Order: sequence, then C-alpha cells, then structure tokens
Amino acid sequence: MSLLRRLHPLDWLAGGLLVLGALCVATGLLPTGPAADVMQRIGPLVVFLATVIVLAELTGKAEVFDVVATWVARAGRGRYPLLFCLCVLFASVTTITLNLDTTAVLLTPVMLALATRVGIAPVPLAMTTVWLANTASLLLPVSNLTNLLAADRIALTPSEMAATMWAPQLAAIAVTMACLWGFYWRPGRRGETRYTPPPLPRPVDRVLFRVCAVACAGFLLAILLADVPLWSASMAAALIVVVAFWVRRRDALRLSLIPWRLLVLVPGMFLVVETVNAHGLHDVLASAMGSDNGLAGMLRTAAVGAGISNVLNNLPAYLAGEAAIPVANHEQLLALLVGVNVGPVITPWASLATLLWFERCRWHGTRIDLGRFFGTGFVLAVAGTLAATLALAATS
Repeated sequence: MSLLRRLHPLDWLAGGLLVLGALCVATGLLPTGPAADVMQRIGPLVVFLATVIVLAELTGKAEVFDVVATWVARAGRGRYPLLFCLCVLFASVTTITLNLDTTAVLLTPVMLALATRVGIAPVPLAMTTVWLANTASLLLPVSNLTNLLAADRIALTPSEMAATMWAPQLAAIAVTMACLWGFYWRPGRRGETRYTPPPLPRPVDRVLFRVCAVACAGFLLAILLADVPLWSASMAAALIVVVAFWVRRRDALRLSLIPWRLLVLVPGMFLVVETVNAHGLHDVLASAMGSDNGLAGMLRTAAVGAGISNVLNNLPAYLAGEAAIPVANHEQLLALLVGVNVGPVITPWASLATLLWFERCRWHGTRIDLGRFFGTGFVLAVAGTLAATLALAATS
C-alpha cells in the first residue's frame, strides 16, 4: 500500500492505459494481428527511448549539460537578447541531436537551476525548453519518436531527412523565437534588464565528464554518418557511459534511471489508440485530411495532425494519421509529420516531452500559468505549423 501511495498520477495514467490496452486485445476489440504489428513497430522505439534517457541522465550527472549551460550564460555577457539567442540554439541543438524527451528530462532542470544561480526569471527559460523540445524536432529521425515511427514510410536516411526538412525546421524555430520573445522574453515580461554571468563550474569527476561528452558526440556521429539503427547507436553509447559510472561512481547507477513510466505508457497508449482507430477513427481522419498531395492537402493534413495531437498525443496521432494517408502521397505524409511535431504545444498531454517538462517544473517549484500556457501555445501551434508546412511545400 505504501508503494501505491507514492505513485505519481502519471504512473496511474501509464498503468491504466497499459491495462486498458491489454483488455482491448484480450476481449477482441483489437485483433491480435494489428496489436502484434503495433508492438513490433514500436519495439525499436521503446529500446531507443530507454537507452537514450539513461544516456542523457548519466550525462547530466557528469555535469556535461551544466557546463554547457554555463558557457551559454557566460557567452551572453549579461545581455538578454544575446542570451535568448544562445538559449534557443542550445535547446534546438539538444532536441535535434539527442531527442525531444532528452531536452525535457535534462535541459529543463539545467535551465531552471541556471536561472536560480544567476538570478533571472525561470519561466522564460522553461518555456524556451518545452517549446523548442517540440518545434525543433523535425530535422533528424532521432529528434522525435514520431520521426522514428515514420522511418519506414518516408524511407529517408538521416542526411536525406535533414536535406528535406531543413527549411520547415528553420521556419518552425523562427516562429518559435518570435513567440518566445513576444510572450516571455521581452523586457516587459521578464522584468530585468541585465543578468550576472555565473562562474564556470569545474566538474567533480573530469574522467566521467569526458567519457560522457565523447559518448554523446559518438552517438551523434554514428546516426549522422553511419548506417546503423538508432536503437543500437543509443544502446552502445549508453553502455559506455554505464560502464564508466560503474567504475567511477557506482552509487549513481539505480533502477530509477530507466524511464519505467514511459516504457509502460507508450505500449498502452498505442494499443488503445489502435483500438479506437479500428473502430472509426481511421475513417474520420481519412475524411478530415483527404487525399490531396498538393499545398492545400498538405496544409489540411498538418492542421489535422496538430489538432489530434493536442486532443490525444502526437505519437498515436501520427500512427492513426499515417494509416489514413495514401501510400504514394509523400508530401502529405511529411506535412502530417510537421503537424504532429510542431503543433503539440497547446495541451500538457500533447507530447511525452511536455508531460515530462511539467513534472520537472513542478519538482523545481516553478509555477506555470495554465491559461497563459494554453493561449500562447495556441498561437505558436497555428503560426508554427503554417510556416513550416509552407516551407516544406516551397522546397519539396
């Protein structure tokens, strides 16, 4: 009973979805064939998610992100506009290279701790993290789990995907920057005019710091330059870091490093949505998105993807939407990817990254005004999805 009392509401949600998904299969609401197909498809995704989060958590414990964040603050030289641009760059690069959930898990507490150390308002830094965790996740397969789900259909290598999505990615980041500055970073919102750059930290264990930094760099190079599965690259990098901690700081290796909640939530969520999809959602989405592979169809599809993501969640929203798009409609499929990546910034459950971000903010004691979160997120979702889709159409 004491264990049940300690469970977070998100733990109950994850467990409930898994039980509900299992019941859907057991009662025949979801036939075993489609259920097996879903589990086979998300298997590599779950392995990647588990290993990349462990890699990111231990990299954080080795102070790699703290050092980089402090470099960013010092490079800003006390000037908010420069700090703003550097924070955008830091959050974007982290999302693009290490996955949006990694940004939510590790960069959020780093940014909030940095705000505390240098005496600046935490909310602008927090919003920079969560918005760019979503909107900066278009460029590479590793950037977002939806991209991994789309890998078979879009049939693009990491370099080919980057060559295809660079313009939509830049458009999404540009709109995000405009919204961040207008809603959170401008002088009337943040309150301060300058900040004091913090001193550069010295990692307690320089060996672990270097090993983790090299492992992360190697992971990035492997997915960009070598034709290896993402899950195997993240597993290899995580294994190197785990071995280093086993030798140097064994007490840091705990079972809590493994994102159990996500590993339970993801299969359950997919089974439930696949059940709903089999009982009418597919027809609704097919009718809503249509089959136009031109600009009008792309805009329509991106809007539907963004909307469904905020109602359900972007991962099952992508799978359900993908099934409703004709196989030959490559541009329409990429537009769906824009919608489910850039659009899920309105509701707290629209992406796993946003759920993780809310939890980290609550743990830090940073209060997020939900009314303002919904309102500003709606503006970003509409403007960002529109701009990225137009950029995709212009360059495809």
